[in-house]
Parts: sequence; structure tokens; C-alpha cells
Amino acid sequence: MKQNPRQDVQSALSRRCFLQLGGSAYLGTALPQLGRLAQAAPNPGNKSVILVLLTGGCSQLDSFDPKPDAPAEIRGEFSTIPTVLPGVRFCEHLPLLASRMNKWALVRSMSHEHNGHLPATHRILTGSPMPVERGSDLDNVLSRRDWPCYASGLAIARPRFDGVPSGVTLPHALIEGPLTWPGQHGGFMGPRHDPLLVTQDPNSPSFRMDTLALAEGTTSERLDERKNLLAALDCVENPAKVHQDAALRMLTSDKVATAFRMQNEPERNRDRYGRNQFGQTLLLARRLVQAGVPMIQANMGIVQSWDTHVDNWGRLKNRLLPELDKALAGLMDDLNSEGMIENTLVVVSGEFGRTPRVSTLPGEKIPGRDHWAAVYSALFAGAGVKGGQVIGKSDSKGAYPVTPSFTPYDLGATVYHALGLAPETEITDSQNRPMFLNRGRVMETLFGAG
Repeated sequence: MKQNPRQDVQSALSRRCFLQLGGSAYLGTALPQLGRLAQAAPNPGNKSVILVLLTGGCSQLDSFDPKPDAPAEIRGEFSTIPTVLPGVRFCEHLPLLASRMNKWALVRSMSHEHNGHLPATHRILTGSPMPVERGSDLDNVLSRRDWPCYASGLAIARPRFDGVPSGVTLPHALIEGPLTWPGQHGGFMGPRHDPLLVTQDPNSPSFRMDTLALAEGTTSERLDERKNLLAALDCVENPAKVHQDAALRMLTSDKVATAFRMQNEPERNRDRYGRNQFGQTLLLARRLVQAGVPMIQANMGIVQSWDTHVDNWGRLKNRLLPELDKALAGLMDDLNSEGMIENTLVVVSGEFGRTPRVSTLPGEKIPGRDHWAAVYSALFAGAGVKGGQVIGKSDSKGAYPVTPSFTPYDLGATVYHALGLAPETEITDSQNRPMFLNRGRVMETLFGAG
């Protein structure tokens, strides 16, 4: 609905005052996204979740669930290697993960019914189905009919006011042309609950988040003066006030600003994660956990990175698997050595897996694998997860689960559980209609139960 002229003037004035507070509002995120900086109280146990998203869908057969005895058209081109778990083998390009499997729980029976990227991505990022399928061009840009993502769900259920965001998404949003993939924001609960979006590569020498700190020459006393001036201007309703208040909290809290100062990390630590976007993204995720951010979504590539219809084995062995292997090893080593593993749940998954049978697309010469949601694998560690176990099993072709399966909704329930929220936590939408935050079941077997 279009604002009336008076509202336009108020909004313009508020934005202008906000930008004069002593620090820019822009840090790779738009003004409305600063609303979530005022969200969610500290969760019980101060636990955090890092969701490592293999966007596009990682092949289970060429990573965590190889089938070395299957025919060549199923098993693919890679050899396998043993892990530290007796009888459990991985793809040859994951040696560091294989040597650390005593720290991880591997689920080989993830499953759902939708092979499309959009609904499948929405499922893993929200733990819920898409309320409305995308249709119009407007929907394809950004749908506010999506279900809220985990950071937004936490922000809605437990507001906080300490200047630390409920969630951070990095190093970019999942966008393909004009299409923003679903499930990445506050959805129908509104932009004030969106996670903080970082749109810079933390591996870049130019990576800086200086706008999270006060501008040079601006003292906290001067900021207080400007805050009082702004309050005096708020004699009429100010629709941007929630964003202004959030920005002020961010500017007067150094926790998150410190986390983004990647130049303060010892060079040897940066090298351990890998000097690439995957590695430095997970290093930054660890630093954000240390700053108290409860929900971090770490996108491993752009939307099609793991979508290996063509050149599946070349793309996996030349970049995707080695970089992921090193980055996850660095993350796991640090979480354990720095005593953070018990309070940090790490989840590694794509929105689905890849087809058991190798295929070649029309007009292409290099084979690959297509979308496959019937069975795929996910890794879990930390926050009470019992490491060194393999849960679930797929058939001899890696096509279907032969044990009870788990859905993205169950993954979502487990994420909320780690954040201290029951899946059946009730929220209300903008029209005051009650609904459950999530309808999945906590994956109790991960924690040695069930």
C-alpha cells in the first residue's frame, strides 16, 4: 500500500537522521535488514548453529555415501577411502573429514519428495514447506509469503536488545538473475526479522566491515547527543525507529565488529581453513559464534555451485570437495580446541542429493548427475550430538532409504532444539493468526537417544 505524503516525509527524515548517526547503515545489507539487530534474547546455554549449505545439492554417491560395489554407471569415477570408523568409507577427496569422523554424526537417510531447487531450498532453510509456490515475476524477486528462516524464527520467538543479530547469512544471498531463492529471510513475518546479510567475500584482501563501528572522530557521547536529537524528532510516529534503535545498539557494541576484523586472525589459522571463499567463510562463522551470534548460514557457493548436471566429477574434485574438506576440518579443530563444540551445532547439507545413475544432458559431452531428493546425506556435530556414528542407510544404488528416513522439517526441528526453542513454539503472523514455528521432529538419535 502506498504511503501518504506525510508518511513519505516522515520516512525520509528518519532515514536522513539515521544516516547521520556517525556510521553508515550499509554493510552489504539494506536499511530494513538492520531491524533484526534488535532481535532475540540469549538462548539457554548460549548455543549457536552453523548451517553449512551445499547449495545446489551435493552428490551423496560422490561424497559421504559411496557405492564402490555398484556398476560404473552408478558408482561414478571416484575411488573410496576408509574413515576412522570401521567399515565406513568416504570419497577419496575427503581425507580430512574421513580422519575426523569420530567427531561427526553422518545421516545417510535424509529424504523428501521435491526435486525442484526452490521448494527444496525453502525446506532446508526454514524447516517448513513453501506456503505459496512462486509464480509471478514479483514473487521471483523476493517473496514475503515465505516461511521465516531459522534466524528469523529465533528473532520472532525471543527478541534481544544487545546489539548482536539473531542471525547472519554470508558471504552472499542466494540469487540467480532476478530470482531470490526462497527461505532466506523473515518471510511473512516482515523484513524487521531478516538476518543480517553480508555480501562480501571474507577471503578478499579488501574485506572490511568498518561501518559496524563508529565513524572516526565520533565518540559515544556525541552519539548520545545525536540519539537525543533523533528522539526529539520522533514526536510523530516514526516507521523506521526499530531500525534506528537497532543500528545504535550495533554501533555501541563492539562484539560483532570485532568478529568481522579478519585481519586480526593469525595467518596460520587462516591458512588452515583454506585461502578461498569456502575456508574463510567458515572461519568467519567461527568468529561470529565467538561474538555470540546464535544462527549463522554459511553458503558454500552460489546457487548452482553443487548443481552438477555437467562435469560432476571434475567440479567436485577440482574445487568443491577439497575446499569443503579443508574448511570443515579447520572449523571442527577450532571448535574442539577452543571449547566451543558443546555449544555449537554444525549442520552440513544440501537441499537434496543427486541421481544414482550417471547421465549426460542433451547437447553436453561431459556427464553428471541430476536432482534427487529421495535420499541424500547430511553431517551433524556439536551441541550434544554423539560423534562417531552413522545413522540410516540407503540401498545398494544410493537411490532410496532402507531405514527410517529424516526430512528437512526434522533437520529444522533439530536446529531450533539446539537454539533452545521447541519446534511447537507458537508464533503469530502479521494478521495475528497463531501457528507452530516448525512441524518436524527433533532428530533424537543424533544425541544418542531414540
